[in-house]
Amino acid sequence: MEELTLIAKGAEADILLDPDWNGVKAIIKRRGEKRYRIPELDAAIRRSRTVREASIIHRAKEAGVPTPLIYGVDPDGARIVMEYVEGEKVRDVVDRIGPRERARLFKEIGMKAGLLHGAGIAHGDLTTSNIISGGGRVVFIDFGLAEMSEDVESRGVDLNLMYRMLMSTHYEHTEELFVAFKAGYEETLGEAREALDRMDEISKRGRYVERE
Repeated sequence: MEELTLIAKGAEADILLDPDWNGVKAIIKRRGEKRYRIPELDAAIRRSRTVREASIIHRAKEAGVPTPLIYGVDPDGARIVMEYVEGEKVRDVVDRIGPRERARLFKEIGMKAGLLHGAGIAHGDLTTSNIISGGGRVVFIDFGLAEMSEDVESRGVDLNLMYRMLMSTHYEHTEELFVAFKAGYEETLGEAREALDRMDEISKRGRYVERE
């Protein structure tokens, strides 16, 4: 049996690579214990969040949003075993591709974001670090902060996160990327304009707080 490799460590969970899980390469997301919480409460929280995340990933896939296949869920162990998605984070490919490919890529991302919101799912961390590009598709990952919500505020927060990520990481291409994203988003979500207007409001609130 090959050892698991820690490939990412977050505040909520560790992401491990299993190169040979039942014959396939797999990702294991494991929520660790929080010793500052009462043990029984901690176990209940980790169990609940694990089940919720797996359920949302499944619902996103049903809505037509590419997500990793789920191979197994261990609620008591707070673990999800998922497909290892071949490809690169969109964050890492933006500067290596031309304008036409960037526009195509971000329109596709916008379309999938629209499908996600249309299914009543707010991702909670919608950034180019949580989207994999490879094999001619984009795959949305890391639904640890996701929730079932049709609230326009939740949608606006998702969109604002994406825009802020573009501003901070891909500032040279921000406007062209977001124009393409919006085109795709509006194509698949009927209430897109309302969500985009709320994104603008949220952005203005942030700027006001920063000045204060």
